[in-house]
Amino acid sequence: MGVAASPGISIGYAHLIIKTRPTLSGILIDDQSIPIELEKFEDAIRTSMEQLELLKDKAKSNLEEFDILESHIELLQDPQINDEVTTYITEERKNALDAVTLVANKMVQLFEGLDDAYLRARSADIRDIGDRIAENLQGNHKVITPLGPNSIVLAKELSPSDTISMDLEKVLGFATETGGAVSHTAILAKSNNVPAVLGCGKLLESVIHGDHIIVDGTQGTVIVNPSENVKEEYRQKQVDFIKHKAYLNSLKEVPAITNDGVGITLLANISNDQDMKKALEYGAKGAGLLRTEMMYMEKESFPTEEEQYQFYKSVAIHAQGTPVTVRTLDVGGDKPLGYFDLPKEENPFLGYRAIRISLDQQEIFSTQLRAILRAGVHGNLKIMFPMISSVMELRKAKEILDQVKEELFSEGIAFAPNIPVGIMIEVPSAAIMADVLAKEVDFFSIGTNDLCQYTLAVDRGNENIKQLYDPFDPAVLRLVHQSIERANDHNISVSVCGELASDTRATLLLMGMELREFSMSSTSIPEVKDIIRKHNIKKAKEIWNHVMNMDHSKSITDYLEKHI
Repeated sequence: MGVAASPGISIGYAHLIIKTRPTLSGILIDDQSIPIELEKFEDAIRTSMEQLELLKDKAKSNLEEFDILESHIELLQDPQINDEVTTYITEERKNALDAVTLVANKMVQLFEGLDDAYLRARSADIRDIGDRIAENLQGNHKVITPLGPNSIVLAKELSPSDTISMDLEKVLGFATETGGAVSHTAILAKSNNVPAVLGCGKLLESVIHGDHIIVDGTQGTVIVNPSENVKEEYRQKQVDFIKHKAYLNSLKEVPAITNDGVGITLLANISNDQDMKKALEYGAKGAGLLRTEMMYMEKESFPTEEEQYQFYKSVAIHAQGTPVTVRTLDVGGDKPLGYFDLPKEENPFLGYRAIRISLDQQEIFSTQLRAILRAGVHGNLKIMFPMISSVMELRKAKEILDQVKEELFSEGIAFAPNIPVGIMIEVPSAAIMADVLAKEVDFFSIGTNDLCQYTLAVDRGNENIKQLYDPFDPAVLRLVHQSIERANDHNISVSVCGELASDTRATLLLMGMELREFSMSSTSIPEVKDIIRKHNIKKAKEIWNHVMNMDHSKSITDYLEKHI
């Protein structure tokens, strides 16, 4: 079993890709070799850039591939990476290959330690760039064995470059030992309708080239050398999946309305303007969460007000009048910025992060608020503060927002004066004080990922205790319900934007709690809409009334699975 990364079923033959990664030689260079090694590094960067530009030119018809290659080119041009490699060569006398390997490994380790799954998955991009530079330093050019008919590609991991370089018309499926649902391999597999299962552990130990393979990207299953009966069973599942997919595609343009006439708003979680465009194609009615930290993490210094304004303006325009909720900067010890010197903390999840940084670094915060307010004249933007844990934090943030509005007004700069303001409910104290907080804002957005982590005192990145992380735990569900109830009591809008929103087991449960707004990954919208359209509010309320009296998550999920 692995991670169901791209839905569908494929039946074919194993095509193994075995790669070696550069290792440290430990060879130090003398003074005379420094300029030679620097020149080697510069040549490798130049060659890598040329290769990526060629791939990008071929990928113009595939937006996902094009965007990934663009991000790789930006990484190649990152002064921080180049400066660190240069420092290793000039000051520590490392040869160019070791210097590149050290910097890449360091950055990969940094990203792999992040809490956010999307950002954590970007470590594969850094590793990919490091491998490309290393190959060009060594004069090696990766050769992938030509794909045969009905190939299912198996590997320890697949870099974005590996996937983009393949003739995907010959690939029936992917299965890898590492990776997750938000990795670029998953994104590319989905965009090309190729079933994929990632994170399969020691898969390659039980497979040889040419073995019969079944990949079930819907359930996250890989079967090696199945019997004829099993093959026949999965051929029928293929037919059923194709029919179901055609049905879901037909739902993109229809409204999310229960069969007793109650409308539900489905929004998307996005990171940029292209995500916004894709969200509308999937039937989203706006963006319930625009993550802004990726914009910061892709820069070598804090983005200027103008850079941020153009970014938010583009998202607003691409939203075509639908609402976009912009979450202010959400970084910290687990989501560092290379150019921002954050303190080292014993527990960064409980430390200096998100709104706490913004309130402490008011110049950075004000710059972001100015840009959002200015961009608000081009669309329907909202401002959302993350990780609010007390009413005093919220009031301080609103005070700074008011000051920024006054500055823009006095400067004669156009802005959206009545922009809605809301908060993330992701800390238990905020959920408990939701009745007080609701009087201060226009909306709540419940971030169930962090709310679950903080409520259960579980670091979801800790392998030893990750089984304790469970959004269906009764304590978590009660806090979610309490937050929804308090928002409704005060007539403010409320949505759920964590992973729970896209889990179809939770759809009716949340509707039964009186939730009428969900925000999720774009690709999850058709499945959730299907559940909504097949059921009614009466049943949803019955489900919640039953679940609210249950005392452990296993009984809750068993019950929900029977009643979808």
